[in-house]
Amino acid sequence: MTSIAAAKPADLSPLAILLMAVGCGVMVANLYYAQTLIDVIGPEIGMSASVAGLITTLTQLGYGVGLFLVVPLADLFENRRIVLTSIVATIIGCLAIAFSSGPTSFLVASILTGVGATGAQVLVPLASHLASPEKQGRVVGTVMSGLLFGIMLSRPVANFLAGSVGWRATFIVSAIVMAMVGIALLAACPKRQPKGGMHYGQVLASTFSQLVVHRVVRMRAFYQAAMFAAFNLFWTAAPLALIHEFHLGHAGIGAFALAGAGGALVAPVAGWMADRRLTRPASLIGLAGLTVGFLLADWTVAAGSLIGFTIMAVLIDGAVQMSQITGQKLIFSLDPHARGRINAAYVTVMFLVGALGSVIGSVTYEAGGWSASALAGAAIGGVATLAFLLFDRGASLTR
Repeated sequence: MTSIAAAKPADLSPLAILLMAVGCGVMVANLYYAQTLIDVIGPEIGMSASVAGLITTLTQLGYGVGLFLVVPLADLFENRRIVLTSIVATIIGCLAIAFSSGPTSFLVASILTGVGATGAQVLVPLASHLASPEKQGRVVGTVMSGLLFGIMLSRPVANFLAGSVGWRATFIVSAIVMAMVGIALLAACPKRQPKGGMHYGQVLASTFSQLVVHRVVRMRAFYQAAMFAAFNLFWTAAPLALIHEFHLGHAGIGAFALAGAGGALVAPVAGWMADRRLTRPASLIGLAGLTVGFLLADWTVAAGSLIGFTIMAVLIDGAVQMSQITGQKLIFSLDPHARGRINAAYVTVMFLVGALGSVIGSVTYEAGGWSASALAGAAIGGVATLAFLLFDRGASLTR
């Protein structure tokens, strides 16, 4: 059987890049739709309030499992096929959620949806492979901006659809959109056959060895885990501040989230800087920007400035995106044949540690209001910035 050759960089058209960005967004959004609808979903499917938290937890758990079991497959099998299979699995999961009649079927479907959504993390290194070296940062930045838009827009979209046509329709619409994106990717996304040479067990075993072998992966995973924790902290505590400090309702919180999504627009700038070997200053801008953003967010809320708070939301999201794009530009330059495993190790560390941010956000807000949460976020950013200045030792220089 003749192997499929990897696509040349020139084969990646602007349309394919856009579709990859949209694909990342619509897949990852499925992790967050139910998060804002728990109080509506729980009673309808017979789930008690004490158990309803499992809706989000198990979806995220499925995503974590998929990061370890699915993403490394990008170094073994044709990448577009993995992405399309993931989309199909996510579609099945969404439809199963929409038509579930009890807690068990809903939670099983949530796990499947989370596993399928990890196809987004196969699309990112695929875009890196197919892009020409001088455009790699911008391409990865564009694709990652789609992922961040998906995260940020998922909650207001879910609230709008649930309020208009019911929560089940949210997942049906998602399944339809993903089917359309999957068909478009089948037509426009080039194939990529990896070098292979290992069996699945070896690939899994070598995934986290990438953290041992490559110091830059360890450093970037640490930075981005801190950034993602701060990001989750912000979007856990900020809605509480909007309710208690600014007396906004769900519509106002949704509008705030939509404005905050503007931070994703920094992705092309981050990619442009990375392509020009400016990864170190870009990293410092991201880390320091996060710290400053939280400190100013504390001040703007204390001053009663909703506009200022919204601007800080954009700044914080932009800082996270700046660090993410810069980090992936660096780790993808290490070993072209191990990008799937490197990305799996990097994102898994980022995801597992970053998930603690939501807990920190809830605890700090309960203890001392928005000011305590903002100072905790600034402290996380400050520690990451200090580690970068003291210990990076060239790990953030473009290779």
